[in-house]
Amino acid sequence: ECVVADYPGVKLIRQDNRGLSAARNAGLVATQAEFILFLDADDKLEPIAIATNLRRFATLPEAGFVYGGYSLIDEQGGLIEHASFEDVGTHPYRALLRRNIVGMHGTVLYRRALLAGIGGFDTRLKACEDYDALLRLARLHQVGGGPEMLACYRRHGTNMSGDPHLMLKSVHEVLARQHAIARDDPDLLEAWSTGMRNATDHYLALAVHHFRQASPSGGDRAAALGHLGALIRDYPAQAARKAARRLARRIRERVPVRLSRRLERPSGPAAVRMGDLRRVTPIDPWFGAGRGKPVDRHYVEGFLARHAGDIRGRVLEIGDSSYTRLYGGERVERMDVFNLLPGGAQTTFSGDLAAAHDLPEAAFDCIVFTQTLHLIFDMQAALVSLWRALRPGGVLLVTVPFISTIDRGEWGDAWCWGLTATALRRLLEMRFGAEGVDVVSYGNVLVATAFLYGLAEHELTAAEFDAHDSRCPVLIAGRAQK
Repeated sequence: ECVVADYPGVKLIRQDNRGLSAARNAGLVATQAEFILFLDADDKLEPIAIATNLRRFATLPEAGFVYGGYSLIDEQGGLIEHASFEDVGTHPYRALLRRNIVGMHGTVLYRRALLAGIGGFDTRLKACEDYDALLRLARLHQVGGGPEMLACYRRHGTNMSGDPHLMLKSVHEVLARQHAIARDDPDLLEAWSTGMRNATDHYLALAVHHFRQASPSGGDRAAALGHLGALIRDYPAQAARKAARRLARRIRERVPVRLSRRLERPSGPAAVRMGDLRRVTPIDPWFGAGRGKPVDRHYVEGFLARHAGDIRGRVLEIGDSSYTRLYGGERVERMDVFNLLPGGAQTTFSGDLAAAHDLPEAAFDCIVFTQTLHLIFDMQAALVSLWRALRPGGVLLVTVPFISTIDRGEWGDAWCWGLTATALRRLLEMRFGAEGVDVVSYGNVLVATAFLYGLAEHELTAAEFDAHDSRCPVLIAGRAQK
């Protein structure tokens, strides 16, 4: 009350403790503001948070909510780590079924009327009520996000997320409500099934981690053991499978080293242990998006970061303006977006780049053209269109896949090509000339394998990403100046 007294625009609401959902719903009812953000006791909001999310709403006026990146801090406010930002992509509901990639509720800004329209937060849930609301909104409305660090989550011993048993039961309860919607759509059902498995694996692993980290002589160890025991009791089959996988890994790691000298053969190739890769389907069929950031995005974003100085003036991007905003910043005077079809929230130009379109000539200082050229059968005609749209001195930043699975969604039937560095160089030089073109390849056999199996960026190390093999690339990137 003493703090609130210093701020005339702030209203203090008191009510009996009926849980987190009821408290949030009380705040939802008490305001008529267009947007609303919920800041819990564990959270710290960064100064840029609200302004950044309002800019996202300006570019996505139909969005139900927008969100951003966050950091983990300790009880004293010291930085633990920056959490990896994950984009919901073009299918937010499907992405959220796989797991709550928003990560931290304190980064979320809601359009109040739309949140109220779905009934706010469900007071029957003991936890994960925010995940439930995000799913219900994402099924009906657009979602926007960006990697800017908007909030800090304070990690301490009394966090609700510190109870893996409660959290897993709550996630499963939330996802169970979505099954009736997902079951009739193969893509949604696959995402839903992946989400159930991801949650089980995550919270079982978290319970084991808490038990190992707890002090043997303190009450924390007993609490951690209780959580772990409850999970094993309620999810015995999943716990047994996880234990078996862990035991198998430990055997593979230790036994061959001890026996290698005895079993060493005088000739012939050594046996290869395939382990989790001995399978005929990807671990994640959506380029790894169900596990985190897709591997190829590491190279796309690294390439754009190295050429961020080119992203300036009037910039055209394909699909949406996320990379323009992220890497262009204040250097960008105007952002335009090109899509195959008109009518999108950010779309300013549309059409077929290889045929009829409405792009103006000599209009852009930079065109950001990532992971799109391979979807166009007549690539040469498309590059002519882009060359014409650039101003003299303008720069085209383009990336294409060499090794990749084919999209299982809307772009699968349009997927025409996988390009080598030589192929992209020759295509660009035909219009831009040899002096204006620079092409580079990224990746190696390990990264290519991880990408094909659908692993995510965080599952590889920086050294593994940085070992480039021009004979086994994952992605090819080019800079071409008019």
